[in-house]
Amino acid sequence: MKISFTPVIYEHAARFTGRSVWDVSRNADLMFEGHRLAYLEYRQQVIAVGIDIYNLEAEAYGARVEGGGADAIPAIRHPLLKSLDEGLHLPPFDPQRDGRIGMVLSVGRRLKREFPDADVRIPVAGPFSIAFNLLGINQLCIDAALRPDETAAFLMRLAENQAVLCRAIAAAGLDVAFFESAAAPPILSPRQFHDLELPALRRILEIAGNCLGHPVPCIMGGNTFPILDDILSTGTNYVACNVETDQRGFVEAVARKQPHVKIRVNLDPGVVACSDPQRIYRAIDHVLDIVAGRPQCVMGTGAMPLETPPENIRLIRQYVA
Repeated sequence: MKISFTPVIYEHAARFTGRSVWDVSRNADLMFEGHRLAYLEYRQQVIAVGIDIYNLEAEAYGARVEGGGADAIPAIRHPLLKSLDEGLHLPPFDPQRDGRIGMVLSVGRRLKREFPDADVRIPVAGPFSIAFNLLGINQLCIDAALRPDETAAFLMRLAENQAVLCRAIAAAGLDVAFFESAAAPPILSPRQFHDLELPALRRILEIAGNCLGHPVPCIMGGNTFPILDDILSTGTNYVACNVETDQRGFVEAVARKQPHVKIRVNLDPGVVACSDPQRIYRAIDHVLDIVAGRPQCVMGTGAMPLETPPENIRLIRQYVA
């Protein structure tokens, strides 16, 4: 059985503009052109509109995003909140006025007009990934260990606040690309994930699903096999199987427990970007062996590195075909 292959394009879209990742992340015309040209080249299943996708909500709350060189992904280096207590009553941002979210929504609408048959989605981060940028990873992990009840309340506040963004995306006629990679083990233990993160994760996926009228994919990077049952319990219809996890065990578990859920089995992004075709072929064969013809599986890349040569994607598609 033939398997679909789709690359995952965020900062890689900047490659098609000849400008820096920072420039493309801050300019609507450059962002539109980068994603337009990337889609014409790759025809990937989803156009996820954005470059530095995990920064959007924290920036809308007031955090400062900084560049780090022409090819570096912009980052938030200084937490906005001084303590967990500041986040417990954090009001929602305005998706039309705060930060770059209004710009990203505008680019999404332009791409949907340009490609009306394409699946155009706006990035929505999960609560732990937003908290990561607002509070800083060290303090967030300390609070998760020493103040679990307050940390869970903070995550739930962030989840509830995402309703304004989900409603704005639905009003724009677009869909949600949901990401929550920061919460995966080992940053949170499986027990911490279940107790602190899962209630807020379920809530944001419920909010997004209600706004859009259908379940939302739950994309998490990292070693998610130890928390797979919790992820499936959210009601999501699409999950990512990453190179950091037990991919064979992951695919078999999903197929056994919830066979209707689609699985994107990722190639190693470093291999996708490499200059050795034989190494790429071996990675593809490995995924094909794991998938074993299951119809609910697709092959993906994870976040495709900026430096990936487009000819590598053509090579992968030809080999898979």
